[in-house]
Amino acid sequence: MTDWFPGATALTLLDVYDWVAPDGVGGGSAHVHLASTEGYLVLAGRGRLQTLGAAGYAESELGPGDCLWFTPGIIHRLVNEGGLRLLVVMQNAGLPEAGDAVLTFPPEVLADPSAYARAAALPSDGADAALAQAARRRRDLAIEGYLALRDRVAADGPAALDGFFAAAMRLVSARAPRWRERWRAGAFGAAAATGGQLDQIAAGDAGYLAGGVLRRIARPSGAPAYGMCGRLTGYDPATAVAGPRVSS
Repeated sequence: MTDWFPGATALTLLDVYDWVAPDGVGGGSAHVHLASTEGYLVLAGRGRLQTLGAAGYAESELGPGDCLWFTPGIIHRLVNEGGLRLLVVMQNAGLPEAGDAVLTFPPEVLADPSAYARAAALPSDGADAALAQAARRRRDLAIEGYLALRDRVAADGPAALDGFFAAAMRLVSARAPRWRERWRAGAFGAAAATGGQLDQIAAGDAGYLAGGVLRRIARPSGAPAYGMCGRLTGYDPATAVAGPRVSS
């Protein structure tokens, strides 16, 4: 159990896009997670989180020190009002990267898995300018679908989200077996390990404590990646080195 953070979470620094979207608002792509709760701790800057869910449309102010999280089914869009930087904690590490996040593209794109895949993909080996252009194009298409969805919720209530959720399920349902494997190896495995430790504690067996380790991940040195909401600086536990830091 060396390749995840505590509880099989993921940890990422997020510098939210300040690109202005078609509605005149700067920020990231709107999307939803199907099996992962996401948490934000605001490190710097100002902004808002726009959400669509069972309670309809809402906006939450974001400033330094603010902390919030949302469960699967909350469609969310980050708005950057100046230097917005977040620490993102994601449940079920590996599932979002495997397609747990579904962008709010227009219905005709969501209805066609090939069209969705093309719209969501970024060049694998492009120059930074090409990557930025592709990420911005993807963001704008997601915002186009999101704004129309928000209008339908305003007119018809949260039931207007049912069609989007059904389309999202059709897109990803075939991935569920692979997601289950990731969950068993990650979150379920971490919880099971805690259960084993509790058994040993109850039995007065301290032997497992002798195997305690400290791990360190080097500070990421590459350029931040282009994500859905902004530039991502990821910390990969699989690259961690065990053992204490040696002082000279």
